[in-house]
Amino acid sequence: MKIAFYPGCSNHGTSREYEMSTRAVFKDLSIELEEVPDWVCCAASPGHHHSKLLSISLGAYNLLQAKPMNLPVLTTCAACYARLSATNYELKHDPELAAKVSQTIEDTYDGSVPVRHIVDFLFDDLGLKEIEKKVHRPLEGLKVACYYGCLLTRPPDYATVDDTEEPRKMERILESIGAEPVDWSHRTECCGAAFPFSRVDIVEKLAAEILVAATKAGADCIAVVCPMCNANLDMRQGGASRIAGRKLRIPIVYLTELIGLAYGHKPKDLGLNLHLVTTKSVSARFV
Repeated sequence: MKIAFYPGCSNHGTSREYEMSTRAVFKDLSIELEEVPDWVCCAASPGHHHSKLLSISLGAYNLLQAKPMNLPVLTTCAACYARLSATNYELKHDPELAAKVSQTIEDTYDGSVPVRHIVDFLFDDLGLKEIEKKVHRPLEGLKVACYYGCLLTRPPDYATVDDTEEPRKMERILESIGAEPVDWSHRTECCGAAFPFSRVDIVEKLAAEILVAATKAGADCIAVVCPMCNANLDMRQGGASRIAGRKLRIPIVYLTELIGLAYGHKPKDLGLNLHLVTTKSVSARFV
């Protein structure tokens, strides 16, 4: 199986471990990732607040680069997924905006390239049985809080999650590799997205609420599927601890890193050594 891959900026920089673990897992699953040529930044969450035309134009440009590949476009980042999906939706529903976008990118894109987030691809397109087949080392006894954040579930006009309020795709994927998802309250709460650039206090407050909720639920770690979520929850645990009035120290790991552990990969090969909060309490159990 082959799929077009839009890595986005973070996978080539601050979330290198996300791409490392994704490529390792997809190789095990015999899925070839063909990178979209000449891609550019999707503008993530700040872009559409600054300029809707800019945001949709960047999305249209990227999907136009992928169109000759005749493949769905996979992204691992929830922000990239949201912006590319928004592009398809807006171009199909707003002819006036579509005309302006065509002028901006000096070409025409019709919103026809399918966009898939990695969670949807693994759950819907690949299937749990295929994921389970490659498990060599089930993650038995590992309690995981699945964190979706905002951008996979909202807005419902183009989100493809199974339930906007109570999604369960990540939980079922983790169950298929032997882990134990915990029931908790903050799986779809916002982590602050790009606010670290302007209001760190907001991010630390939101992170504190999320980290406390996962800790109270008995989670050994929090599984994320977005580089921004990972950065906010991993990087801000010091400030979050001050706000919570208690020490918060819980590993934040990518879903693909957990799958990679279950598939028998060494923690270092998955990038588990690259996190700020140590992940050894997770990885040491399965080596």
